[in-house]
Amino acid sequence: MTLLNTLENLGHALHFAGRALWAAPAALFRPRELVGQLYQVLVLALPLGVAAGLALGVVIWIHLHGILAEFSPGAVELLPRFLAVAVVLEFAPLGAGFIIAGRSGASIGAELGSMRLTEQIDALEVLGLSPLSRLVAPRVLACMLAAPLLTIFIDFLALGGSFAAEALGGNLTWPRYEALWLSNLRLHDIIPATLKTVVFGYLTAVTGCYFGMNAQGGTEGVGRAATRSVVTSLFLVMVSNVFLVKAIQVLR
Repeated sequence: MTLLNTLENLGHALHFAGRALWAAPAALFRPRELVGQLYQVLVLALPLGVAAGLALGVVIWIHLHGILAEFSPGAVELLPRFLAVAVVLEFAPLGAGFIIAGRSGASIGAELGSMRLTEQIDALEVLGLSPLSRLVAPRVLACMLAAPLLTIFIDFLALGGSFAAEALGGNLTWPRYEALWLSNLRLHDIIPATLKTVVFGYLTAVTGCYFGMNAQGGTEGVGRAATRSVVTSLFLVMVSNVFLVKAIQVLR
């Protein structure tokens, strides 16, 4: 029975995910709700993006600079190349995915969970209005748009933070540093790595909406919806990243 219940719940979740993806473009006709959700998902996440970007750039520089300096002074010039590839292709997209999953996943789950338990969603259905187009679609589209933008923001902060560390503890000038970290980056690598975060945003938003819309059990149910949204979103981001990286390599 437990296996059957699990498969049933999985089927409901997949059906909900498909309907949410189909309904997402409808949010373009509700610009006010879409802009409001973009503000919540993207703008309010920028402080975390600043911290993540600067921390990534500085910490990676600290580790790599010491290791490369042990080989030879000239080997330090490899640092910007390694750092740019690592940040742009992997660390920044994953960082953006984790920030949106941790912050917006909980927020969406708790918000819609509260609306379910206070019967606001039931009221929409009684009035003949679709909760999917009015509540789910703006959140899904906002997360899908915000994820790549946040990734680009983290990219620049990480590269800027690494150069700040280089300026304080190294010898490379900005023109030389910029030329080195641009030398190994290609558009056909950068664009797929950035756009894969659209999937991260979609998975996070759908997960939060699903658990929120199905919340039960009073205030404890809201907490469970938020917790399940975060845990499941983080899990899906990590698992999907493995498949997306492999798919990008195959299609390249």
